[in-house]
Amino acid sequence: MSDYFELINKRESCRDYDTRPVEKDKLERCVEAARLAPSACNSQPWKYLVVTNPEMVKELRPMMQDLGMNKFVDSCPAFAVVLEEPTRLKVSVSQRFKDQDFAPIDLAFSASQFCYAATEQGLSTCIIGWHNESKIKEMFSLKKNERVRLILAVGYAKSDKLREKKRKPIEEISTFYE
Repeated sequence: MSDYFELINKRESCRDYDTRPVEKDKLERCVEAARLAPSACNSQPWKYLVVTNPEMVKELRPMMQDLGMNKFVDSCPAFAVVLEEPTRLKVSVSQRFKDQDFAPIDLAFSASQFCYAATEQGLSTCIIGWHNESKIKEMFSLKKNERVRLILAVGYAKSDKLREKKRKPIEEISTFYE
């Protein structure tokens, strides 16, 4: 297993995929990592629709490309559509009294763990928030209360060369009280 800090430095948003298929066992491990993510009151308000069927992948791609966005998905061989499902009662009660919606936070933890599991296995990912939710809901016959929150593009990068990470300095994002 890789060193954790090596792993987080290695993970980046891929926008140039090789078209070779992704092995099912690798995708299952990604979903397992996502399943184990922490969530408020153990609500686990997520569901993953993993799409590798070439015809369905082809149908899904344009649903991420409105207004000319995300052209890179044309070569991506797999996607994980991340749904937000209704939260449990205990979480709903705390949201009402504490003005905190935990489901999107929980979902982000889960999606992050999916992406790190992919990186650990030599896969690349890109987290896509730009998508046509109504068309995707129709494609998968989703319930009214299921929300399409993210789509994770998953595949093998054409190049293993990493880009330099451009992040704010630690002093700009943290304050230590000692």
